[in-house]
Amino acid sequence: MTNLPADPIAPIGLDGFATAFRKGEMTSEAVTRAYLERIAKLDPQLGSYQYIAAEQALKTAQAMDQLREAGVDLGPLMGVPVAVKDLLVIDGMPTTGGSKLELQDLMGNEEGPFVRALKKAGCVILGKVKMVEFALGITGVSESRGTPWNPWDLDNHRLPGGSSSGSGVAAAAGLCAFSIGSDTGGSVRVPAALNGLFGLKTTFGLWSNEGSVALAPHLDTLGLLTRTARDSAIAFAALNQAMGMDEADPRCHLAQPARLPSLLFGRPENYFFDDLAPDVAGAMDTALDQLSRAGVALQDMTLPEAPEREDYFPVSLPVSLLASLGRERFQEGKHLIDPVIAGRIESALEVKAIDHVALENRREDSIVSAHARFDGLDGWISPTTASTALPVEDLSDPKTGLAFALSMTRNTQPGNYLELCASTIPLPRQDGGLPIGFQVMCPADSEADLLSISLALEEAFGPATRPDMGEAQD
Repeated sequence: MTNLPADPIAPIGLDGFATAFRKGEMTSEAVTRAYLERIAKLDPQLGSYQYIAAEQALKTAQAMDQLREAGVDLGPLMGVPVAVKDLLVIDGMPTTGGSKLELQDLMGNEEGPFVRALKKAGCVILGKVKMVEFALGITGVSESRGTPWNPWDLDNHRLPGGSSSGSGVAAAAGLCAFSIGSDTGGSVRVPAALNGLFGLKTTFGLWSNEGSVALAPHLDTLGLLTRTARDSAIAFAALNQAMGMDEADPRCHLAQPARLPSLLFGRPENYFFDDLAPDVAGAMDTALDQLSRAGVALQDMTLPEAPEREDYFPVSLPVSLLASLGRERFQEGKHLIDPVIAGRIESALEVKAIDHVALENRREDSIVSAHARFDGLDGWISPTTASTALPVEDLSDPKTGLAFALSMTRNTQPGNYLELCASTIPLPRQDGGLPIGFQVMCPADSEADLLSISLALEEAFGPATRPDMGEAQD
């Protein structure tokens, strides 16, 4: 790519930028301009951004530089340019929720606690990144606002993963330092895995969804898509501090890598390792062998609650979304909605209340029984997705697309269904293949342990490569 500026933060990470920023060796304005220029040159093909707030971002970056010169230190995220999924309200920026319908009444006009924390931490918000309409889709394909282009194959339009599709593409292509997504059934972890990123799904309720377009308020979680587990650990601790979390909580402090020989992982024999694509199966075998040689203990286990997600999500998500939209708005605006997504929403009209309540009751019981299965284990491990990113055209048939979407969420939806926190870590790419993710699941509210484990695994697997966007890489 001619005259493409290098990604200024990727080679040094968030901690490297924080050090250089405080020494006056790098400025927020300079790195913000570099990202804006990369967006201008690369995003016409990638299509990751829904709205670019160039003027607003530059003013914020200049303010961060001035504060630093005045001796003000807002923490490790001060001056860092980020991208935000287009379901969070941000002053001065439109919010579409990936839809052409008018949704203002559903999200309100005020920024929620999470966006306020981003600003309090000193982040520079570059703009809003695309998402699957209403966040109801895992492949990343969305007719209403467009399907971003996975940067790992610039010759073929491959799935970006969803619903945080733009978040995954922007972070992977170096169009921001890191991005914000949301995860209701895998919508942070899947795009992170397909784009070669680290993805963090937080515990339900940790970060408020106030000031956002809701898909399922009882399941929606906000999360991070970063280049490394280290970057995620830095951002996670800083944002928790900015939100006023108790300083005694370990999640307010930077996680340190766990000792691999001390770890015992559960490997679910049922469900998570079924019907894997050959490249995914091979990469997982290599990774597990590597971990075993490093002293990690693996224990086969069964998770009978996992398959319950197949009955639960096709009912709960459409019902929750239709309840938010309202029957009248949906029916009047159906022609404006992606037809696949409209069909899924419409299915809620046939759901009986007694059946929906029964599914919710079953879930409550399964959360309790599943959490007991962590006894003696540091976490559960699995592939994040059963396959790598397919070409978008392979899903042109709606039935094929739906079947693939169900298989793509097989390993991630149990984490939401059972109220876990989870991460996905990029595995070493085999023979130039597409990215593959390694998932770790931990009990609710144990992000400190999850990030410690993720940092240790990242060290074991080695640094992830970045897609070749035409600039020189270290």
